[in-house]
Amino acid sequence: MIRVVVADDQAVVRAGFAAILAAAPDVDVVGDAGDGAVLLDVVAAQRPDVAVVDVRMPVMDGIEATRAIAAAHPGTRVLILTTFDLDEYVFDALRAGASGFLLKDVPASRLVEAVRAVADGSMLLGASVTRRLVEDFAARGDPRSLAVLTPRETEVVAAVARGLSNAEVGAELFITEPTVKSHVSEALRKLGCRDRVQLVIAAYEAGLVRPGARRDD
Repeated sequence: MIRVVVADDQAVVRAGFAAILAAAPDVDVVGDAGDGAVLLDVVAAQRPDVAVVDVRMPVMDGIEATRAIAAAHPGTRVLILTTFDLDEYVFDALRAGASGFLLKDVPASRLVEAVRAVADGSMLLGASVTRRLVEDFAARGDPRSLAVLTPRETEVVAAVARGLSNAEVGAELFITEPTVKSHVSEALRKLGCRDRVQLVIAAYEAGLVRPGARRDD
């Protein structure tokens, strides 16, 4: 079961998302919150696998909550909800440690799929947001070299950067899912990346994948 908490300052929206997720056979909604401060308490108490978080909330917004969760509870992945795919707050949240974002008008089935993907270690990044992340990191003038990676680790990083889940990477490269996870962990260590978002940035910086590349490219 994937343990999930839902945070949104609109009670109706929060209840709607929670109901959609709770209806999935492999998802257990273990808590909800109306602001970022309450969300941190819920995450600390429940230790969920995924936190579905609205960007704009009172007391503490989704960005600060994401940063705090990433620092104190790295086992909880954050899936950001937003109204616009180019929302500057979403960009900041991804840099703070979120694993991806969804528009609030997402179909119910897509929401469930997104939670499953994020729990599995995948990311949900729109092409426009990925380009902005690449530009931001590249502007620092210190792109990471992938030369320290083995050929297999390079293949795994390329697949991850295309948006594949661990299971999909394993199927594509004919290796087991635990092996994929091991390669990802080793690539993170070697490249000094905090999370999979930075791993994707490194892949784009090195030209391993091109902006806009999809899982079927």
